[in-house]
Amino acid sequence: MSWLEPLPDAEQQRVIDRWAIEELGIASETLMERAGSGLADVVARCVPSGRVAVVCGKGNNGGDGLVAARCLREAGRTVDVLRAFDEPFEPGRLAGAAVIVDALLGTGFTGAPREPLDAIIEAIGAAGVPVVAADVPSGVNASTGEIEGAAVRATATATFHAAKPGLWIHPGKAHAGAVEVIDIGIPPGAPVEPSAALIDPSVLLGLPGRAAESSKFSSGTAVVVGGSRGMTGAPVMAAHAAMRAGAGYVIIATGAANEASFAIRPVESMLRLLPDHEGSLTRWAVPQALEALTRADAAVLGSGLGRSEGAAGFARDVYAQAELPLVLDADGINAFAGETPPRRSAPTVLTPHAGELGRLLGLESSEVATHRLACARRAAAATGAIVVLKGDDTLIATPDGRVMISPGGAPALATAGTGDVLGGVIAALLARGAEPEHAAAAAVLAHVHAGRLAAEPHGPDGVIATDVIAALRQALAG
Repeated sequence: MSWLEPLPDAEQQRVIDRWAIEELGIASETLMERAGSGLADVVARCVPSGRVAVVCGKGNNGGDGLVAARCLREAGRTVDVLRAFDEPFEPGRLAGAAVIVDALLGTGFTGAPREPLDAIIEAIGAAGVPVVAADVPSGVNASTGEIEGAAVRATATATFHAAKPGLWIHPGKAHAGAVEVIDIGIPPGAPVEPSAALIDPSVLLGLPGRAAESSKFSSGTAVVVGGSRGMTGAPVMAAHAAMRAGAGYVIIATGAANEASFAIRPVESMLRLLPDHEGSLTRWAVPQALEALTRADAAVLGSGLGRSEGAAGFARDVYAQAELPLVLDADGINAFAGETPPRRSAPTVLTPHAGELGRLLGLESSEVATHRLACARRAAAATGAIVVLKGDDTLIATPDGRVMISPGGAPALATAGTGDVLGGVIAALLARGAEPEHAAAAAVLAHVHAGRLAAEPHGPDGVIATDVIAALRQALAG
């Protein structure tokens, strides 16, 4: 897909390097020279003056550091090279450095750093100065972003040929700082097909849109199924987001007892009242809910649904029996806690945060946070659905193991209701006819852009979900 930037993992990058050297005849020394020179350029831009301490390990990563040290000296900088293995490491030699270059561990590293590397990494962190990492911060798994022990927290990472998945996936992303890709002269055409990729802004181009002959129905009908007593705001926000994302007709299907609470809904949306029990939907409402979906093009199930046993049974039945593209969100996901949702024949998107995915997989949310890529892939493979694991590094995992990664960078989205907004946008794009993967990726990136736009007048701490909804049209325009 043209709107994806491939992110080779460690093994795939080794194949690419070997192909460049053995098939194209590019000398390994040439690749190292370009990598080290690019690393030196990033250091110079990050900290233009002052002493540089280059901490080198074994192998190519250390070699890149040595080239960078030479380039910086040639540019007139004072440079100290500290070798991790060839001599006793003296942390005091880091004192007085204006910047540290981390060239300890490369992309092939996995696990937890052992002695003396763990102590060296701790000393780098204790120095309290900017750090520029070569290819990947030491201690970060380049393929997954996982961290099992000490890890460098870089100000910037100069990564070679292409960024690696672990630089964009938490917790590794939090250690990478600003990521800059250094072109080391390897052309396209390597015999690898990375299964991870970063979502490019061009994903927002080519989405289905309204034409002169369009009607409200041909523009896509989306239904938001959810709401319960005291939780009517969530489906309203999902519905409003679906409208701003271009759905021509939006219906909120909810319990009849909550009708008065939905007076706050956008006047453009319709209300479909379902039988309920004290404001909560139960299995008694499944036939009416399915009937409400028969003329729809896509639906969101779960916003504000509640976590009663009746609501969970309702969600499970509607999920299994509905025959249209479906976004399962919030309490719709919680309804399947500890069990695997059945596979559906129609396109399906699950949008959990770490806690909801943990409940689905029978894991603590901390386990999901530590192994985000593996958990997202596991859930997608088990359910046959596209799984959108929300976060600053939102991951979109497909059942065949591919993953699309959001660039993130929108802290304003860390507020109640923005997850409902995302669900509504995905449903709208599905209703408009976008392919499921395209719909999920475009919605995620538009959501990020809207979060950034909403923060411009308010600052990230002042943003509320309705601000994000208001910014959606501009965000979707790219």
